[in-house]
Amino acid sequence: MLTEVRSESDAAQFPWLLELWARCQEIPLYRARVAGGGSGPGGFFQLPFVTKREMRENFPHNFLRPGQELETLLGANLVELEYTSGTSEDRVPVLLERGWWERQERRALELNPFVRAVLRDCSTLRRATLTTPACNGVVCPSRWLTRAQRTLGGALSLNQARIPFLLTPAEQSQMAAEVTDWAPTFLDCDPVHGVWFARYCERQGIRFPSLKFVLCSYEFVSVTHRRIIERALGVPVFNLYGATETGHLLMESAPGQMQASAETAFLEVVDANASGVGDLVVTTLTNGYMPLVRYHIGDLVARRGADYLVHGRKRDALQTAPGQRVTTWQVDQCFAGLAGIAHYQLRQLAVGQFHLRYIGDGVGPDDAELRQLISRLEKLLHAHGQITSEAVDVLVPSPSGKFRLTLPHEN
Repeated sequence: MLTEVRSESDAAQFPWLLELWARCQEIPLYRARVAGGGSGPGGFFQLPFVTKREMRENFPHNFLRPGQELETLLGANLVELEYTSGTSEDRVPVLLERGWWERQERRALELNPFVRAVLRDCSTLRRATLTTPACNGVVCPSRWLTRAQRTLGGALSLNQARIPFLLTPAEQSQMAAEVTDWAPTFLDCDPVHGVWFARYCERQGIRFPSLKFVLCSYEFVSVTHRRIIERALGVPVFNLYGATETGHLLMESAPGQMQASAETAFLEVVDANASGVGDLVVTTLTNGYMPLVRYHIGDLVARRGADYLVHGRKRDALQTAPGQRVTTWQVDQCFAGLAGIAHYQLRQLAVGQFHLRYIGDGVGPDDAELRQLISRLEKLLHAHGQITSEAVDVLVPSPSGKFRLTLPHEN
């Protein structure tokens, strides 16, 4: 039995956790774990973590309760089968209750007062989605699809390319024309794809009267991405954090504040360092067909009262010569207030040695701005005189189509 409640926010989720605890006794993956978790204080917090490996093993029988069959559930239109993008490791199948994705997304969006007002005032809500084909589940990079084939309900998927930097002006012009005609309320975009599209629109003097805001998700949102998208499109950019397997966990509710969607998931921060940055562990609460209990998602976060700060993927963290961990967020803060960079990747070559490759915005950073950036990075990484830089035209994404801003030495 779950008995430990550590804060007021935890207490609000206590009924959902108790209900989940009871359901887990019928789910093969958790049956032995729950039985061995003990009934004393903190039994829940002693349960072993779930990783993608446990999610894959014997799927879907590891999650289905007695008497349930995947073919029957699919045939009755009760569930849908999705897959993770495969950024951190092999793609993982995910079983979602039909309609669950839309419901949990709406809960997350309404945490932001500006977005909540837009949702309330719009009788119809249209979006244009701009992300890597591996993430949107609609388009395919190997064959061209018509606009009708890329339209699903109130969502139009725009791009069909893995690498946005290789899009031709004709392709970008078609995307802009489709957005103008579709008249979306917001753009739902991967930040790298979004910034490349926004720069094209800015060069052509294109604005979209229907557009109220831009939602950035799918991967880490850099300060450079946000600055350019807001400047080019003239609407606010909001960060939405989550994963295919968990739903949307955090929504930017105010500048620098990410608020948790309490009904969707129970969040823990474990193995935190002296700065409070630790591993995010997620327990999902409302997807009854595939609940994740103490799921080690692979991201680093810090908790600030009721809010969270996302630091990026754990595997993307760098190491300084003194042995300190430096997160993607900490690196990205070095770019704050500096112009001339649209996108970048900082790779660790060896202990204390780093190489920065960047794609310029406009004419790129001037000498003074580049020196200031390198100086900030050197101070952060304890790497005086050991950071080289290079302007490039293209940065290649990972096999999943996502872009990594920081790469440790082992990669």
